[in-house]
Amino acid sequence: MGGGARDRLAQAGASIGMSPSLMKALFHLDADTPMRMGDLAEHLGWDASYVTNIADVLEARGFAERRPHPTDRRVKTLALSPAGVAAKQQLFDVLHEPPPALDVLTPAEQRELRDLLRKVAEAVERGQAQ
Repeated sequence: MGGGARDRLAQAGASIGMSPSLMKALFHLDADTPMRMGDLAEHLGWDASYVTNIADVLEARGFAERRPHPTDRRVKTLALSPAGVAAKQQLFDVLHEPPPALDVLTPAEQRELRDLLRKVAEAVERGQAQ
């Protein structure tokens, strides 16, 4: 089972020809709310010049577009293009596909597992579990 999550991330990235860094940036971007490139760098813990390179690649592939900041013309923002929105959805679809190991469970057991995991996630969100 080791490396399963890493394998799924690699599979998702390979499905659209994306490196882990490009996927990470794509996951943090939105079409409707452009993000300042400096904020993206800070959020991801990356150097601003690295974010510029990532933005260049995303833009060249048609997944993102640079936009001027609405109140500060010195600042550039980055937003997903329609192709970027589709790519992000495709990545999520691959990542949300249940792993084949769950096939050993009956449909009823899979539903029970889903419900139990949801209960744990909700407890974590409420701060009742750590």
